[in-house]
Amino acid sequence: MGSFGNDLRKARLSRGIALKDITAETKISPRYLQALEQDNFAQLPGGILSKGIVRGYAAAVGLDQNEWTERFLKAFAASGQPIDDGDKWVEFASNVGKARSQRASSMDTRLRWIGAILLLLVGLVCAFLGVRYYGLYAGWWPTLLPTHTISIHALFVHVLAWLRAVCKLT
Repeated sequence: MGSFGNDLRKARLSRGIALKDITAETKISPRYLQALEQDNFAQLPGGILSKGIVRGYAAAVGLDQNEWTERFLKAFAASGQPIDDGDKWVEFASNVGKARSQRASSMDTRLRWIGAILLLLVGLVCAFLGVRYYGLYAGWWPTLLPTHTISIHALFVHVLAWLRAVCKLT
């Protein structure tokens, strides 16, 4: 039995599969595939990604993924590379989960505020229509505004006179 990379390359060549075919199927960079075949584990991304690359390569070639992953881990340990047990990936995944839940929480808060504002607007429109209906029924609504066409200046003078009367500014 030869080295891990050499055995992997022999298995690929015996099936007549090119590296570019594996790259097209798995979307794994050819640089990582060549690093696997040359036992150059330092070029691999490390941790769970390296195992994923080996699994993808083995699946594309038609090999047993579990067997080749175990062989990779043994060869990786024998190469003297520090074995990354994936603690950083677990922390990363939990942080991603937290960020997603915070994003969902902020979206829920926004939707609640939008709903509250819409409900307030509907309430104001209903109140206005109710007061208008009651004013028309009671007869005081038409006296609220002058019956002739109001220009902006006339409206401003009317509002100013009303404010002076209410606040006793004069």
